[in-house]
Amino acid sequence: MKLFKTTIILASLLSYFPAFCQNFSNEFGFRSDNDAYLAIAQDQYYTNGLFITFRHALRQDSLHSKKIYELEAGQYMYNSNSGQTNRIEEVDRPFAAYLYGGFKMNWLSKKETYFQASLQVGTIGPNAKGKEVQETLHKTIGFYTINGWQFQVNNEIGINGAFNYAKLLGRKNKDDLTFCSSVNIGNTFSGAGVGLLYRTGKTNPLYNSTSYNSRISNSRLDTISKAESFFFAKPTLNFVAYNATIQGGMFRTDRGPVTHQPNRVLFTQELGYMYAKKRWALSFSLIFQSKDLKQQVENHQYGSASIFYCFD
Repeated sequence: MKLFKTTIILASLLSYFPAFCQNFSNEFGFRSDNDAYLAIAQDQYYTNGLFITFRHALRQDSLHSKKIYELEAGQYMYNSNSGQTNRIEEVDRPFAAYLYGGFKMNWLSKKETYFQASLQVGTIGPNAKGKEVQETLHKTIGFYTINGWQFQVNNEIGINGAFNYAKLLGRKNKDDLTFCSSVNIGNTFSGAGVGLLYRTGKTNPLYNSTSYNSRISNSRLDTISKAESFFFAKPTLNFVAYNATIQGGMFRTDRGPVTHQPNRVLFTQELGYMYAKKRWALSFSLIFQSKDLKQQVENHQYGSASIFYCFD
Protein backbone atom coordinates (compact mmCIF):
# COMPACT_ATOMS: atom_id res chain seq x y z
CA MET A 1 0.00 0.00 0.00
CA LYS A 2 2.87 2.37 0.89
CA LEU A 3 4.54 1.60 -2.45
CA PHE A 4 1.29 2.38 -4.27
CA LYS A 5 0.94 5.74 -2.50
CA THR A 6 4.58 6.60 -3.28
CA THR A 7 4.03 5.79 -6.94
CA ILE A 8 0.94 8.00 -7.08
CA ILE A 9 2.83 10.92 -5.48
CA LEU A 10 5.76 10.59 -7.88
CA ALA A 11 3.43 10.40 -10.87
CA SER A 12 1.65 13.55 -9.70
CA LEU A 13 4.92 15.40 -9.28
CA LEU A 14 6.11 14.36 -12.72
CA SER A 15 2.84 15.48 -14.28
CA TYR A 16 3.50 18.97 -12.91
CA PHE A 17 7.19 19.00 -13.78
CA PRO A 18 6.80 21.34 -16.81
CA ALA A 19 5.17 23.93 -14.56
CA PHE A 20 8.27 24.05 -12.36
CA CYS A 21 10.59 24.29 -15.38
CA GLN A 22 8.96 27.02 -17.38
CA ASN A 23 11.02 29.25 -19.58
CA PHE A 24 10.77 32.93 -18.71
CA SER A 25 8.33 34.84 -20.91
CA ASN A 26 9.90 38.33 -20.74
CA GLU A 27 13.34 39.80 -21.38
CA PHE A 28 14.76 43.28 -20.83
CA GLY A 29 18.19 44.64 -21.55
CA PHE A 30 20.65 47.02 -23.15
CA ARG A 31 23.09 47.03 -26.03
CA SER A 32 25.94 49.49 -26.37
CA ASP A 33 28.09 50.05 -29.47
CA ASN A 34 31.25 52.14 -29.29
CA ASP A 35 34.59 52.28 -31.08
CA ALA A 36 36.27 53.05 -27.73
CA TYR A 37 35.72 49.36 -26.82
CA LEU A 38 38.63 48.50 -29.13
CA ALA A 39 41.02 50.53 -26.91
CA ILE A 40 42.91 51.94 -29.89
CA ALA A 41 42.25 55.64 -29.20
CA GLN A 42 39.71 55.83 -32.02
CA ASP A 43 36.63 58.08 -32.02
CA GLN A 44 35.15 58.33 -35.50
CA TYR A 45 32.40 57.38 -37.97
CA TYR A 46 29.84 55.12 -36.21
CA THR A 47 31.08 56.26 -32.84
CA ASN A 48 28.26 55.32 -30.45
CA GLY A 49 24.97 53.46 -30.25
CA LEU A 50 22.70 52.78 -27.28
CA PHE A 51 19.59 50.59 -27.39
CA ILE A 52 17.01 49.57 -24.77
CA THR A 53 14.82 46.55 -25.54
CA PHE A 54 11.87 44.73 -23.98
CA ARG A 55 10.74 41.36 -25.35
CA HIS A 56 7.69 39.23 -24.62
CA ALA A 57 6.93 35.72 -25.83
CA LEU A 58 3.32 35.32 -26.89
CA ARG A 59 1.33 32.28 -25.81
CA GLN A 60 2.11 29.50 -28.25
CA ASP A 61 -0.71 27.94 -30.23
CA SER A 62 1.65 25.25 -31.54
CA LEU A 63 4.72 23.41 -30.26
CA HIS A 64 6.26 23.93 -33.70
CA SER A 65 6.45 27.72 -33.63
CA LYS A 66 7.32 30.58 -31.31
CA LYS A 67 6.31 34.25 -31.53
CA ILE A 68 8.11 37.05 -29.71
CA TYR A 69 7.48 40.78 -29.95
CA GLU A 70 9.95 43.54 -29.08
CA LEU A 71 9.72 47.19 -28.11
CA GLU A 72 12.93 49.13 -28.63
CA ALA A 73 14.27 52.67 -28.35
CA GLY A 74 17.73 53.61 -29.56
CA GLN A 75 20.15 56.11 -30.97
CA TYR A 76 22.88 55.78 -33.60
CA MET A 77 25.59 58.45 -33.64
CA TYR A 78 28.06 59.26 -36.45
CA ASN A 79 31.10 61.57 -36.59
CA SER A 80 33.61 62.54 -39.21
CA ASN A 81 37.09 60.92 -38.93
CA SER A 82 37.40 62.89 -35.70
CA GLY A 83 34.98 64.18 -33.11
CA GLN A 84 36.98 67.39 -33.08
CA THR A 85 36.49 68.76 -36.58
CA ASN A 86 36.94 72.52 -37.04
CA ARG A 87 36.67 73.02 -40.80
CA ILE A 88 33.97 71.88 -43.18
CA GLU A 89 36.66 70.61 -45.58
CA GLU A 90 37.65 68.02 -42.94
CA VAL A 91 34.20 66.40 -42.86
CA ASP A 92 34.79 63.14 -44.77
CA ARG A 93 31.57 61.65 -43.33
CA PRO A 94 28.64 63.85 -42.24
CA PHE A 95 27.96 64.28 -38.53
CA ALA A 96 24.58 62.68 -37.87
CA ALA A 97 22.42 60.95 -35.29
CA TYR A 98 19.31 58.81 -35.65
CA LEU A 99 16.93 58.60 -32.68
CA TYR A 100 13.99 56.19 -32.89
CA GLY A 101 11.40 54.00 -31.26
CA GLY A 102 10.32 50.73 -32.84
CA PHE A 103 8.34 47.49 -32.78
CA LYS A 104 9.53 44.08 -33.95
CA MET A 105 7.73 40.77 -34.41
CA ASN A 106 9.71 37.52 -34.51
CA TRP A 107 8.55 34.10 -35.73
CA LEU A 108 10.71 31.02 -35.05
CA SER A 109 10.02 27.43 -36.04
CA LYS A 110 11.29 24.06 -34.83
CA LYS A 111 12.67 23.61 -38.36
CA GLU A 112 15.13 26.33 -37.32
CA THR A 113 13.89 29.14 -39.52
CA TYR A 114 13.57 32.70 -38.32
CA PHE A 115 11.57 35.64 -39.69
CA GLN A 116 11.36 39.15 -38.30
CA ALA A 117 9.30 42.17 -39.39
CA SER A 118 9.95 45.55 -37.79
CA LEU A 119 8.81 49.16 -37.97
CA GLN A 120 10.64 52.23 -36.66
CA VAL A 121 9.67 55.89 -36.38
CA GLY A 122 12.53 58.29 -35.72
CA THR A 123 14.42 61.37 -36.75
CA ILE A 124 17.80 62.49 -38.01
CA GLY A 125 19.29 65.97 -37.52
CA PRO A 126 19.49 68.16 -34.38
CA ASN A 127 16.20 66.66 -33.13
CA ALA A 128 18.05 63.34 -32.71
CA LYS A 129 20.17 64.96 -29.94
CA GLY A 130 23.49 63.51 -31.10
CA LYS A 131 25.44 66.64 -30.16
CA GLU A 132 23.99 66.80 -26.64
CA VAL A 133 24.52 63.09 -25.92
CA GLN A 134 28.10 63.02 -27.20
CA GLU A 135 29.06 66.20 -25.35
CA THR A 136 27.62 64.76 -22.12
CA LEU A 137 29.45 61.46 -22.59
CA HIS A 138 32.78 63.15 -23.23
CA LYS A 139 32.35 65.52 -20.31
CA THR A 140 31.38 62.67 -17.97
CA ILE A 141 34.39 60.47 -18.75
CA GLY A 142 36.87 63.30 -19.27
CA PHE A 143 37.40 63.02 -23.04
CA TYR A 144 38.30 65.92 -25.35
CA THR A 145 35.85 68.71 -26.18
CA ILE A 146 33.56 67.82 -29.09
CA ASN A 147 33.42 70.02 -32.17
CA GLY A 148 31.85 69.44 -35.57
CA TRP A 149 28.13 69.03 -34.94
CA GLN A 150 27.53 72.40 -36.60
CA PHE A 151 28.07 70.43 -39.84
CA GLN A 152 25.43 67.77 -39.13
CA VAL A 153 22.60 66.83 -41.51
CA ASN A 154 19.27 68.63 -41.13
CA ASN A 155 16.13 67.32 -39.42
CA GLU A 156 13.84 64.80 -41.08
CA ILE A 157 11.33 62.37 -39.58
CA GLY A 158 11.88 58.82 -40.78
CA ILE A 159 9.58 55.81 -41.14
CA ASN A 160 11.54 52.62 -41.73
CA GLY A 161 10.54 48.99 -42.11
CA ALA A 162 12.77 45.93 -42.15
CA PHE A 163 12.46 42.20 -42.83
CA ASN A 164 14.98 39.59 -41.72
CA TYR A 165 15.07 35.90 -42.59
CA ALA A 166 17.44 33.16 -41.41
CA LYS A 167 17.61 29.40 -41.88
CA LEU A 168 19.94 26.77 -40.47
CA LEU A 169 22.03 25.25 -43.25
CA GLY A 170 23.68 22.51 -41.24
CA ARG A 171 25.04 21.39 -37.89
CA LYS A 172 27.82 18.97 -36.97
CA ASN A 173 28.95 18.34 -33.41
CA LYS A 174 29.57 21.79 -31.87
CA ASP A 175 29.52 23.75 -35.13
CA ASP A 176 26.61 25.09 -37.17
CA LEU A 177 26.06 27.42 -40.11
CA THR A 178 23.03 29.66 -40.76
CA PHE A 179 22.02 31.68 -43.83
CA CYS A 180 20.95 35.26 -42.98
CA SER A 181 19.25 37.93 -45.10
CA SER A 182 17.65 41.34 -44.63
CA VAL A 183 15.68 44.01 -46.51
CA ASN A 184 15.29 47.60 -45.29
CA ILE A 185 12.69 49.99 -46.72
CA GLY A 186 12.36 53.59 -45.55
CA ASN A 187 13.40 57.20 -46.02
CA THR A 188 16.25 56.89 -43.49
CA PHE A 189 17.69 53.49 -44.43
CA SER A 190 16.97 51.39 -47.53
CA GLY A 191 18.89 48.40 -48.83
CA ALA A 192 19.40 44.65 -48.55
CA GLY A 193 21.96 42.22 -47.23
CA VAL A 194 22.99 38.55 -47.18
CA GLY A 195 25.39 36.77 -44.88
CA LEU A 196 26.32 33.68 -42.90
CA LEU A 197 26.37 33.00 -39.17
CA TYR A 198 28.93 30.46 -37.99
CA ARG A 199 28.78 29.29 -34.36
CA THR A 200 31.07 26.95 -32.45
CA GLY A 201 30.72 25.82 -28.87
CA LYS A 202 27.76 25.05 -26.64
CA THR A 203 24.74 26.27 -28.60
CA ASN A 204 20.97 25.85 -28.60
CA PRO A 205 18.76 25.52 -31.69
CA LEU A 206 17.88 28.86 -33.29
CA TYR A 207 14.41 28.87 -31.73
CA ASN A 208 15.90 28.72 -28.20
CA SER A 209 19.12 30.68 -28.63
CA THR A 210 20.50 34.02 -27.59
CA SER A 211 21.71 34.33 -31.21
CA TYR A 212 18.15 35.21 -32.19
CA ASN A 213 16.95 36.52 -28.81
CA SER A 214 14.66 33.52 -28.52
CA ARG A 215 15.45 32.03 -25.11
CA ILE A 216 12.13 33.24 -23.70
CA SER A 217 8.93 31.22 -24.11
CA ASN A 218 5.27 31.28 -23.06
CA SER A 219 4.58 27.55 -23.11
CA ARG A 220 5.19 25.06 -20.29
CA LEU A 221 5.58 22.35 -22.91
CA ASP A 222 8.31 24.14 -24.84
CA THR A 223 11.92 22.94 -24.63
CA ILE A 224 13.74 24.54 -21.72
CA SER A 225 16.55 26.84 -22.81
CA LYS A 226 19.87 25.31 -21.79
CA ALA A 227 23.00 27.29 -21.02
CA GLU A 228 24.99 28.55 -24.02
CA SER A 229 28.65 29.48 -24.44
CA PHE A 230 29.97 29.92 -27.96
CA PHE A 231 32.08 31.96 -30.36
CA PHE A 232 30.64 33.20 -33.63
CA ALA A 233 31.55 34.84 -36.92
CA LYS A 234 29.10 36.69 -39.15
CA PRO A 235 30.31 38.02 -42.51
CA THR A 236 27.67 40.12 -44.31
CA LEU A 237 27.47 41.78 -47.71
CA ASN A 238 25.07 44.75 -47.92
CA PHE A 239 23.66 46.76 -50.80
CA VAL A 240 22.93 50.38 -49.78
CA ALA A 241 20.07 52.08 -51.63
CA TYR A 242 19.73 55.08 -49.29
CA ASN A 243 21.36 56.21 -46.05
CA ALA A 244 20.06 59.52 -44.72
CA THR A 245 22.90 59.81 -42.17
CA ILE A 246 25.20 60.22 -45.20
CA GLN A 247 22.89 61.71 -47.86
CA GLY A 248 20.63 63.81 -45.63
CA GLY A 249 16.84 63.65 -45.54
CA MET A 250 15.30 61.98 -48.59
CA PHE A 251 12.44 64.49 -48.85
CA ARG A 252 14.38 67.65 -48.02
CA THR A 253 15.78 70.16 -50.51
CA ASP A 254 18.21 71.54 -47.90
CA ARG A 255 19.77 68.38 -46.51
CA GLY A 256 22.60 69.99 -44.55
CA PRO A 257 25.99 71.71 -45.01
CA VAL A 258 27.76 68.43 -45.92
CA THR A 259 26.25 65.36 -47.59
CA HIS A 260 27.77 62.61 -49.71
CA GLN A 261 26.77 59.58 -51.75
CA PRO A 262 27.31 56.23 -50.01
CA ASN A 263 29.23 53.28 -51.40
CA ARG A 264 26.57 50.94 -52.73
CA VAL A 265 28.28 47.75 -51.54
CA LEU A 266 29.37 47.41 -47.92
CA PHE A 267 31.14 44.43 -46.32
CA THR A 268 30.96 43.76 -42.58
CA GLN A 269 32.64 41.04 -40.50
CA GLU A 270 31.49 40.48 -36.94
CA LEU A 271 33.47 38.27 -34.52
CA GLY A 272 32.23 37.65 -31.00
CA TYR A 273 31.27 35.55 -28.01
CA MET A 274 27.88 34.87 -26.41
CA TYR A 275 27.01 33.41 -23.02
CA ALA A 276 23.57 32.67 -21.59
CA LYS A 277 22.43 30.83 -18.49
CA LYS A 278 19.10 30.88 -16.68
CA ARG A 279 18.00 34.53 -16.48
CA TRP A 280 21.08 36.18 -17.99
CA ALA A 281 22.43 36.59 -21.53
CA LEU A 282 25.69 38.41 -22.31
CA SER A 283 27.55 39.11 -25.54
CA PHE A 284 30.55 41.00 -26.84
CA SER A 285 31.69 41.35 -30.45
CA LEU A 286 34.06 43.25 -32.71
CA ILE A 287 32.74 44.60 -36.02
CA PHE A 288 35.04 45.40 -38.95
CA GLN A 289 33.44 47.40 -41.75
CA SER A 290 34.49 48.64 -45.17
CA LYS A 291 34.13 52.32 -46.06
CA ASP A 292 30.61 53.79 -45.99
CA LEU A 293 31.55 56.29 -48.71
CA LYS A 294 34.44 57.11 -51.05
CA GLN A 295 35.41 60.26 -49.15
CA GLN A 296 35.94 58.28 -45.94
CA VAL A 297 39.62 58.33 -45.00
CA GLU A 298 39.73 54.90 -43.30
CA ASN A 299 37.79 51.70 -42.86
CA HIS A 300 35.97 51.46 -39.56
CA GLN A 301 35.78 49.07 -36.61
CA TYR A 302 33.92 49.15 -33.30
CA GLY A 303 32.77 46.98 -30.41
CA SER A 304 29.31 45.92 -29.30
CA ALA A 305 28.29 44.70 -25.82
CA SER A 306 24.89 43.62 -24.53
CA ILE A 307 23.30 42.35 -21.34
CA PHE A 308 19.75 40.95 -21.02
CA TYR A 309 17.73 39.65 -18.08
CA CYS A 310 14.77 37.23 -18.33
CA PHE A 311 11.78 37.32 -15.99
CA ASP A 312 8.10 36.40 -15.69
